[in-house]
Amino acid sequence: MEERIWDKFLTERDKLVFDTAASGYGARQGFGKRPAILVIDVNWAFCGEKPEPILESIKTWRNSCGEESWPAVAAIKKIIDAAHGKGLPVIYTTGIRRADTWDSGSWTWKNSRHKEDASHGRASSKNGNEIVDAIAPQPKDIVVYKQKPSGFFGTNLASYLTLLGCDSIIAMGTTTSGCVRATVLDAFSLNYRVTVVEDCSFDRAQASHALNLFDMNAKYADVLHSREIHKFIDTLEAGMFKLPAGGL
Repeated sequence: MEERIWDKFLTERDKLVFDTAASGYGARQGFGKRPAILVIDVNWAFCGEKPEPILESIKTWRNSCGEESWPAVAAIKKIIDAAHGKGLPVIYTTGIRRADTWDSGSWTWKNSRHKEDASHGRASSKNGNEIVDAIAPQPKDIVVYKQKPSGFFGTNLASYLTLLGCDSIIAMGTTTSGCVRATVLDAFSLNYRVTVVEDCSFDRAQASHALNLFDMNAKYADVLHSREIHKFIDTLEAGMFKLPAGGL
């Protein structure tokens, strides 16, 4: 059996409990027929501005996931390009704040550097909520702005998926343990089939990244490598969706 990214973090008891033949968890649900590609929070604040060790990157961007962000960005771009080629919906989420950050609310309670958000990363001129250039949204793509971890909470995401007639989402982005997981759980709760792309997701903590992938794969989603996503996209008919005419 192929070793998964989470295997080294599991105890022998965990492995026995979550064996499909024992508890039943971890079964493969399969793809839907009308998927949307969901790119979660791949912005400067979470990636930093260049590949560098996380302990360096967080000096500028407190939320940065460091150099591990950038291989994921490259893999995400390949999936986006494939999705564009088939005319699939590509939906991005990213944060939004008032200039005075009053609307940060509960985000201010658990991080001593939260005041830096008003200056978008003190040593940078970039807007931290801007999607990184390598995968910048194209005119027919959709951008959803949010203030909490889930892409569904307080946003139009669910209504856009209804408008598009989507029955499933293919999720990727950051952080695996935070915004990706929160969005996946809400999608699951809304009865969408959910796939998480393992090598297109990243986090600032290695154990948290691996174990959240494990838990989502066990209960809420199929966690697959991008090569399986490309194979699936290749099977889809082009032009299934009525996308925006263009103009973000």
